[in-house]
Amino acid sequence: MTTFLTPLLSRIEQMTPVHSMGRISELQADAIWIDGLNRVAALGDAVELAGGLRAEIVRMVEGRCQALPEGRLDGLRLGDPVRHLGPVTVAPGAHWIGRVIDPDGAPLDGRPLFPGPAPRALRAHPPAATTRRAMGGRLPTGLAVFDTLLPIVQGQRIGLFAGSGVGKSTLLSRLARGVAADVIVIGLIGERGREVRDFVEDTLGPEGLTRSVVIAATSDRSALVRQRAAWTTMAVAEFFRDQGAHVLLLADSVTRFAQAHREVAVASGEPATLNGYPASMAQAVMSLCERAGPGGPGQGDITGVLSVLVAGSDMEEPVADTLRGVLDGHVVLDREIAERGRFPAVDLLRSVSRSLPRAASAEENRLIATARRHLGVHDRAELMLQAGLYSAGSDPAIDAAISVWPGLDGFLASESTGATDAFARLAELLDTAEPKDQPAP
Repeated sequence: MTTFLTPLLSRIEQMTPVHSMGRISELQADAIWIDGLNRVAALGDAVELAGGLRAEIVRMVEGRCQALPEGRLDGLRLGDPVRHLGPVTVAPGAHWIGRVIDPDGAPLDGRPLFPGPAPRALRAHPPAATTRRAMGGRLPTGLAVFDTLLPIVQGQRIGLFAGSGVGKSTLLSRLARGVAADVIVIGLIGERGREVRDFVEDTLGPEGLTRSVVIAATSDRSALVRQRAAWTTMAVAEFFRDQGAHVLLLADSVTRFAQAHREVAVASGEPATLNGYPASMAQAVMSLCERAGPGGPGQGDITGVLSVLVAGSDMEEPVADTLRGVLDGHVVLDREIAERGRFPAVDLLRSVSRSLPRAASAEENRLIATARRHLGVHDRAELMLQAGLYSAGSDPAIDAAISVWPGLDGFLASESTGATDAFARLAELLDTAEPKDQPAP
């Protein structure tokens, strides 16, 4: 039975009265070596240094272990005591909804916050592959392009690939307000400090926050904290999934998680090989993404929208290439489309949802294929059209694409009240491009 004392009792139960102690034996600019904890500590455990500074053990050799700090090491001395705290965990609860927290579960919104009933491991395993359900039904989003041409279904994991300033955060907030879900868990990983408040108060808004948990680690935090932000976001989503809820998980961005992982891995001695990324980056990203998706028996689902920063629209860089192979679809936002004022700036020809064709009926799939065909023909003929080298009537396919393109471009930016309405508008729009029967002479 839950009472007003439950959060307090939970915090008392999670206290450790006795801690093992070690001492600093070597200090570097960004790391320390500790003697005396090798028989007690494990890889990934947290320790506390003088002044309350925390660090995480990333490497162990005979007789001592290496730890990376979560802040500056100024003022520390050789021989200073080190307190072993144990595994890094988070204890979410239903009372976290509507709150903004850091990766350790501490409140960032100025109000007190108690931990939930039980600690959870940050790096948990996904549900067993043989017991997971298939992806569910199509989810309404409030945006015509996602209600028709790029459907998002329950339990799907989709990547949002975009450069900076192309409308990625705005699109994530629109999905947070429009997608039907029991709980929304939002991870702001390595975000600029001034934008966290803007996202929560203006972009997400009070209505979106009332059903959301926001986990934020700003760009000034250490690589350990930024990396942990992604794991905490997933652990909180798994808590609600295990209660049977449908969770919408929005992570911005997986690229910053991979960059933080690179900093930690290189500092702990792993060589950088993949365009500056260590070989373990791919496994770290894939392990994180696999935890989202459909649940197992008695669980809910985690529908994941994971943003990826792509510099210069380079879809072949290591993080983007890794994610495309593990996700159930990718949406590419194009800077040129954004610069001419169309939002969301989705490049449909470079985007795909692997929920198709199952997420649409035969007639809906026909409309989707027709729309893609017209956009593809117009894209291939665009240089000729801009140079004035095309004469009307030379190619019926190009003529049809020209006639339907303005309407299709506007449709991709329109709002939607549901898939039925959006497909009806799409069918009406495409009908204008169909060749009409000529009367017999």
